[in-house]
Amino acid sequence: MGNAILETLNKIDEVMYYPILIIVMAIAGLYFTFLTRGVQIRLFKESCRLVMEPSGDGKVSSFQALMVSTASRVGTGNIIGVSTAICLGGPGACFWMWVMCIVGASSAFMESTLAQIYKRKDKNGACFGGPAYYIEKALHARWLAVLFCIFLIATYAVGFNLLCSYNLQSTFEVYSFYNKSVTPLVVGGVLACLVGYCLLGGGKRIVKLTSVIVPFMGVSYVAISIIVILFHITYVPAMFVEIFKDAFDFKSILGGVAGSCLIYGIKRGLYSNEAGVGSAPNASASAHVSHPAKQGLVQTLSVYIDTLLLCTATALMCLATGVPHTKEVSGAMYVQNAISTVFGKIGPTFITFAMVLFAFTTLLGNLYYVDNALIFMNHKKEPSKRFQVVFKIICIIIVFLGAIIPMDAAWAVADITMGGMTLINLPACMLLGKVAIDALKDFERQKKDGKNPTFRGSNIGLDEKELDYWN
Repeated sequence: MGNAILETLNKIDEVMYYPILIIVMAIAGLYFTFLTRGVQIRLFKESCRLVMEPSGDGKVSSFQALMVSTASRVGTGNIIGVSTAICLGGPGACFWMWVMCIVGASSAFMESTLAQIYKRKDKNGACFGGPAYYIEKALHARWLAVLFCIFLIATYAVGFNLLCSYNLQSTFEVYSFYNKSVTPLVVGGVLACLVGYCLLGGGKRIVKLTSVIVPFMGVSYVAISIIVILFHITYVPAMFVEIFKDAFDFKSILGGVAGSCLIYGIKRGLYSNEAGVGSAPNASASAHVSHPAKQGLVQTLSVYIDTLLLCTATALMCLATGVPHTKEVSGAMYVQNAISTVFGKIGPTFITFAMVLFAFTTLLGNLYYVDNALIFMNHKKEPSKRFQVVFKIICIIIVFLGAIIPMDAAWAVADITMGGMTLINLPACMLLGKVAIDALKDFERQKKDGKNPTFRGSNIGLDEKELDYWN
């Protein structure tokens, strides 16, 4: 029974990404890049400047919204996802992750700009929004917006949490005390209790402490990756040859597309940076900016931080060491084997500690997006207290189950639910593309005139009465 379910999930996963998602993402990314004239590259300097623009009056700034979306992106996928892609797909997966990042950054611009245009304001003046809101308001398709929310809940409350929990317990496999029958149960139980304590009203100090530690851990991880690479600097030229040779080995790719470096690079790149998935716009909509295009530009940086910085740090660190990348070591073990070539027994311990922090903040951060989806589906009102408690208990059980399910099942569920979100969000962005492009042109026109761009819906042909926040 279990094998049959796993086989079905893997088949759905394969078909969803090849040929469906690979075609949709390629067309959307290239279409947005062409229409915006490569906004993700052309206005990179402006994006960096806008990050530090203040919001005033204690409101959510571009930087704060960027940190929320980046925190959800940065997690176990930056370590385990990259390792899995290389071990199962080959070193060329690294190159296709880079391509996915640069092309996908244009999708991140579009979805976040649209989220800003169609966002709403609550009674306290705070703003909120996301794909469900622009699908409902601009496309007049509430049923599709609800379907998107269902996929979002399935992704962040189920798929990603199962995978996050599995990835964490897998980091303990290198230790002598690891017991396949017992350790996953213990890790899952401890993690579920800790997450449950925080979700059900306690643990505020824990959450606050981890939110401070995680950025430092991210910087430390990159620094340690650089040290490992420097220790193996003589192998670096051969490493890049290996990456590009494998990336353009089309005979091998076409011989088994579903398991190729191309598909694994796209899958794990999408899982890590979430460009076009429709999650980050929920955070983007909360920023108080004078023009929607500002936050769209800022969000392209989050994609770069996640993939070009953190994912690349993992990939280059592992490949530079020359340790074998086989199916048997896919996941945490490959990274731990690589880092131990320089740091010995301390290396795997550091990876485990980093994974504990990344996993914990990711599990809690995922539920921020879920709350937004539940409110939308409940006609913009918070669900009852009883419902929230029951739902959180279910989420806690999922965290526990994630530690004990097979690796293939964890990845397949996450891939499928995330793919469902993407297949709704990207076509919606393409249908609404003209609105975001007009907003970008309006932004650039005002910048050219020496102004600090401010937004009016009428400037791009929109009825201001239809725009809740900008009215």
